[in-house]
Amino acid sequence: MHQRKKSRDSVLKLIFEYLFSGEYNEKTLLIMTTGEMPMSEVDYITTVYKGVIKHFDELKEIITKYARGYDFDRIYKLDLAAMLLAVFEMKYMDDIPLGTSIAEAVELVKTYSVEKSYAFVNGVLSSVYKEITAK
Repeated sequence: MHQRKKSRDSVLKLIFEYLFSGEYNEKTLLIMTTGEMPMSEVDYITTVYKGVIKHFDELKEIITKYARGYDFDRIYKLDLAAMLLAVFEMKYMDDIPLGTSIAEAVELVKTYSVEKSYAFVNGVLSSVYKEITAK
């Protein structure tokens, strides 16, 4: 598995945990960033995890705007974690192509969520993409 894919997988799990606990967890972050991992990936995981928490309300607002007909708190937590990850990357990480953020989030959802979720996630993220590129 490509290193960045592994890193996205790790940060997805951190965000997923955050959605249940509502708290930053330094211990889990350390577990997810130890071992044979390049420092650039440790930095990526830390940046995204802390960034999603810092910008949570803004990211929630963006997702809610495009998840028409879905209450934010009722969206599957895994799908939500993937969208939070992707929207954060799209808004705050200029070095990652927008399409890559969407494709990787969809792949994570295909791996971990229910069969129909990826289409929903792709639709929401595509709308975010259109908003960002229109500016």
